[in-house]
Amino acid sequence: MTQEITVRLQQWREGRTEALDEIVPFIYGELHQLAARALKLERNGHTIQPTVLVHEVYLRLAAAGAPAVESRRHFYALAARLMRQILVDYARRHLSQKRGSGAIHVLPEDVLQYSAAGAAEFTALDQALERLGAIDERKVRVIELRYFTGLTSLETAEVLGVGVATVQRDLAFATAFLQEQLRGG
Repeated sequence: MTQEITVRLQQWREGRTEALDEIVPFIYGELHQLAARALKLERNGHTIQPTVLVHEVYLRLAAAGAPAVESRRHFYALAARLMRQILVDYARRHLSQKRGSGAIHVLPEDVLQYSAAGAAEFTALDQALERLGAIDERKVRVIELRYFTGLTSLETAEVLGVGVATVQRDLAFATAFLQEQLRGG
């Protein structure tokens, strides 16, 4: 099945738009599990469900056309990034509805649990991730895969094509960087 998904992804990349629809039955369950893992860590009161998150990912993929997806692993990394963007968009919408004030003093693991009440912190996290991406894009991918899709260190290493030790080092650096950024450093 993995090979079949890779072939369909390649066909999609080459312009055969219906290939995305053909792989949905194969990937929907896995995407739903990723979304459920990402949202499992949420605080009470979050407003998005795994099914909604998966559907949003699909809609964005379909609307954007075929990205340069090279493999199944690359596809799931792309899905993780889209999940992050969708959660950030939800946070921004909540912020536009209710403006908060005051300094943000939170740890990244608190921010990674999105809720409507934590929308300001979530958008601050997104900005910190953008700054981290300017330094090292892979560290951002590690954060997205570990916290936004709930993959283990081993699964993250497989998706990124690196060793588990590299994932753990990247995670340690990224967490320290994000803590410093979110504390106003």
